[in-house]
This record gives sequence, structure tokens and C-alpha cells, in this order.
Amino acid sequence: MKKLVVLSGAGISAESGIKTFRDADGLWEGHDIMEVASPLGWNNNPELVLDFYNKRRRQLHEVQPNQGHSILAELENHFDVHIITQNVDNLHEKAGSTKVLHLHGELLKVRSTKDENYILDWNDDLTTAHKDPNGNQMRPHIVWFGEDVPAIEVAIELAEQADIFIVIGTSLQVYPAAGIMHYTKPETPVYYIDPKPASVVQLANPLEIIPLSGSEGMKMLKERLQLLK
Repeated sequence: MKKLVVLSGAGISAESGIKTFRDADGLWEGHDIMEVASPLGWNNNPELVLDFYNKRRRQLHEVQPNQGHSILAELENHFDVHIITQNVDNLHEKAGSTKVLHLHGELLKVRSTKDENYILDWNDDLTTAHKDPNGNQMRPHIVWFGEDVPAIEVAIELAEQADIFIVIGTSLQVYPAAGIMHYTKPETPVYYIDPKPASVVQLANPLEIIPLSGSEGMKMLKERLQLLK
């Protein structure tokens, strides 16, 4: 079974109603991104940061996967599908995908501010009253700007092993995620689905750009992929 590796970004979740801060004004739900997604923002105002992610977490209980997510899950019937996502939502999992690597963390998990390996599943609001067993504050399990991306090495390994690589719904502006496709074997076909695709430079692979939404692009690509099984 061929290995199909997918790099997904905010665009695929936008169709389900989850906003991306990369839209026009550069704000995320009215906040400067550094206020709510950086260690400095956390140190300056942890209550604001907690409230911001509590609202995002609550929204996850209201939104549903879209057809783009569902088609990726269906492809597990034909390929060894691995999804590398920049998204912190759980829509890939809700749709049925079973191998999902979250590069930038997960809204439905929290972790200790002092012990990065103390991670809990979390569905409710997180407050300053929530501590780890040693009394340290718990924080969202999110990779903020300026922090290391622990999963990047695994993501690179998956890219190196890919027989087919799909990039879907990402502006290719956030590194190191944007560079993952460059680790694929030169003969691996790369498909890039985005209604406003970014320029892709210095990629040795066969590249096809599909300027459509995630759902429409995956509907089109699904038929083509059947020929590559």
C-alpha cells in the first residue's frame, strides 16, 4: 500500500467555520497574534491567553469536519495515509483519520508550564486554578511563536517516506512546516490545493497546483489518486 502524506493548514478547517489569523488584517479573532500565541503574551497576560483558547476550545464542540476532511479519511481504504497538520483542532480525527500528527499542538490537550511531558486531555475551560501535581500552572498544549516544534523530526521522516504528497489549505508562510515538502523524494508527486496558492520555489518534484478549496480540490484529486494506488 502506497504511503500518502498530507500537510494540512488552516484553509481546510476554515470551511468548517474555524477562522485563520492569516486572513486580511493579520488579526486572530481580533487579537494581535503575539498577544495570544507567544511566550511573551502568556507572561504578560495569562488570563487573556487562557480565555482566548477557552473560546477556541468551546467552538470545537460546535463545528464539524467538511468534505475535505472526510475524503482524506476515506483514502485510508486505499493508501497508508499520514496527516501532518498545522491545525490545533480535532477535525481530521472527527472525520475518521487515524494517523494525525499535530505540529503546533492540540486545543483538546493542556500541559504543565514546567514539565512539557505532563500533558492531559482537556475538554473544558482552563483557568489559573488548574495546576500540575507539583503546583505549576497548566497552559494550552499549543506551540507558540518562538517555541520549538517537537514533532518536526517525525514530520520530516514521513515526508521522506512519502510516495504521494498533498499540501492542502496552507499559505506556506509558517516555518518549519512550510519546508516539509522539500524533504520528499524527487520522484514523489506533490499536489498543492489552495484557493490562493503561494509560490513554490526550488522544489525538484513533479508539482501540480490545484487552485480550489480543500473540499473541491480533494473531490477532484480523489479520482486521480485512484489511478496511483
